[in-house]
Amino acid sequence: MKKIILLTGVILMAAGVFAQVADSAKRHIVLQGAANFRDLGGYTTTDGHHVKWGKIYRSADISKLTEADLDLLKKLNINYDVDLRGHQESAQASDKLNPGTDYILCPAGSDSLSTMMKGMILAKGVAGGDSVIINDFYSKTTYLGDRYRPFFGKLLSLPDNQSLVFHCTAGKDRTGIGAALLLYILGVPYKTIVEDYTATNYYRKDENKKAIDGMVKYMHIDKDVAGEMMLAKKEYLDAAFAAIIKRYGSVDAFLRTQIGLDDRKIQHLKAAYLEK
Repeated sequence: MKKIILLTGVILMAAGVFAQVADSAKRHIVLQGAANFRDLGGYTTTDGHHVKWGKIYRSADISKLTEADLDLLKKLNINYDVDLRGHQESAQASDKLNPGTDYILCPAGSDSLSTMMKGMILAKGVAGGDSVIINDFYSKTTYLGDRYRPFFGKLLSLPDNQSLVFHCTAGKDRTGIGAALLLYILGVPYKTIVEDYTATNYYRKDENKKAIDGMVKYMHIDKDVAGEMMLAKKEYLDAAFAAIIKRYGSVDAFLRTQIGLDDRKIQHLKAAYLEK
């Protein structure tokens, strides 16, 4: 029985990786100076619509973009940039942008992330401690409204002929939650939302290995703990949605009361970012 369960798990993992390889051919924007840069378009909603291609992009840190990268962003009409990092993160690695790019920093809650890092170090000898800490991070709703309200404000005012990128450092946690909330509003099924979130594991596989090696060598974090920290796991996103529902009653109530998305604004987002 154990062998059957193990084999089933391997097959499912292989299928997931294969799906991401196939999907990346159209979704992945290959840049020399940034990882995990991808188009949020193409996802099917519960009522049969599709998210528009070429309008909204998610990414990791974009402080190392090359001139060729910037030329590509210009061709893609990416002239809006929402930075979900904290003040210190953004100051240490400022975004590399084309002249005239509309830039906004949304630092709410990010300046205290060093506390989570310290907790990860302390958890290195505790079985499962790393997952507990990450789940705790995803379960904090205190800053969600202030962090993502400006993001949705930009989406609501984005010109028809322009595109937007939003990002954090790894393009996993803060970016992942932002993408999940947006796809939820547009009517994308939760299963698909989770798949977009966990796809970071595919798009960042090389960068994750480097990051894990660095955390082990310079921060003395246990390798398994570092590995858990860099993973995008369904249980983490589940924790975020569960915490929102527990505090606000529903995700819809959160979006209305904390982000300010009434019926008119939600319809505007659907009209702007769903294919007709």
